[in-house]
Amino acid sequence: MRLLFPNGEHAPVDLKDGVTRVGSAAGSDVTLIAPGIAGQHCEIDLVGEAAKLRVANSQNVVLVNGKQVAGESPVKAGDLVLFAKVGARVVAVERQAGAAAGAAANAANAAKGKMDPAEDDGRTRIRQALAQFVLRGVPGSTFGKTYPLYGTMTVGRHSDCTISIPGEEISRHHARLKVLPDGIEVEDLGSANGTFVNGKRVHRGTIKPGEELRLDTVRFLLVAPGLEAQASAATKAAKPAAPPAPEPARKGSAMWTWLIIGIIVAGGAITALWYTGMIKIP
Repeated sequence: MRLLFPNGEHAPVDLKDGVTRVGSAAGSDVTLIAPGIAGQHCEIDLVGEAAKLRVANSQNVVLVNGKQVAGESPVKAGDLVLFAKVGARVVAVERQAGAAAGAAANAANAAKGKMDPAEDDGRTRIRQALAQFVLRGVPGSTFGKTYPLYGTMTVGRHSDCTISIPGEEISRHHARLKVLPDGIEVEDLGSANGTFVNGKRVHRGTIKPGEELRLDTVRFLLVAPGLEAQASAATKAAKPAAPPAPEPARKGSAMWTWLIIGIIVAGGAITALWYTGMIKIP
């Protein structure tokens, strides 16, 4: 696993088996100098692919997906972790068998002209977990912004919210969002101006992809990127094919048609001449 700090408070950190200590103290494995970070703020214990985050002092603020950790909490790829006000994303990593094996493979590929041997030295590769649901801002203060949703998250104007949205119409801690298999559970946290799903004020409700979430006047559309891609592919597959071009008339059929017309015209002319007495038929 790896910790990524999107705001640049620390370089990416590869979590190794054992305990990784986070704090402001100089001897910390991850040193964070920021308001609210204690000398020994917390620690992350990684065993194989399983990681646990431990907070020894209840005064040290640590949140996982918007929920404060009291004692111990499991962490996994895709989780959002807040160390006081410093945010980090947990991502999964894929490791090659070893740097030596990677270097040997790269050298072989370079000899074939496929790649530069310095391009890949067996270092950790990152695989970012894809969010199942995303909030997309619609016309207003959040227009054009997107907010991936993971686990349980809080929305509000306070900086300790997982999704912090400035604006007086938003309460400090406005709503809690929880990812479900088929949508998002929305819980109002006692906001002053209300939480709305499809225009209806709710204390607790569920929102599905394509529906609208509104926090007072701030509006979002819930989208599911994977489902959008599938729907687009299905639409293309269902598009009706162009009708086949009409078959050109056969040459033989046209000849017979003109022959019949000629016989009819000739017969009519002969009849007319006989009727006027210009020709006599014995």
